[in-house]
Amino acid sequence: MGKKTIHVSDFSGTVLQQDDEVVRVVVLEHPDLVAGPVQLDATPTEVENLDDAALDVAVVEIHDRHGGGEPRRVVLTASEFDAMATDVPMAQLLKTAERVRPPKARKSTEKIDYGTLEHAGKPHRGRVTEEEARLVREQLDEVNKRLADAGVRQIDPADPEHALRYGFPDVS
Repeated sequence: MGKKTIHVSDFSGTVLQQDDEVVRVVVLEHPDLVAGPVQLDATPTEVENLDDAALDVAVVEIHDRHGGGEPRRVVLTASEFDAMATDVPMAQLLKTAERVRPPKARKSTEKIDYGTLEHAGKPHRGRVTEEEARLVREQLDEVNKRLADAGVRQIDPADPEHALRYGFPDVS
């Protein structure tokens, strides 16, 4: 007995032949996206007009007292943002504005304990301890919610790699 995998476009449901080019579309942000980025498969013709439909936008962070000290990210059309500059044209203002430096990466001397519910299931290179595997198996919904909130991959017991790593029963 063998298995046959059929690939279809996530957009149209069109069956993709083995020789067809498959375009991967990663959705980074969308109002209905709640658990982090997702991947969709499409045909080249389905996405050929995406660049033409793209909007010129400005993505800004607003750092103020609202939001409990966390910045708010706002997306608006570039023309709406440009209209905010009334003294100097926005293009000139952006050229002369103070540069923002990314925060320096802290070298953590503190070792992360993946055997705790706070860190269990996070992707890491090390060996999965029995304690971490047990927590993932017993608290899978909670672990996956935390992983989704952090925007990282979730654990799928049906995925052979995840099943082996965390000791889920073999489903094949």
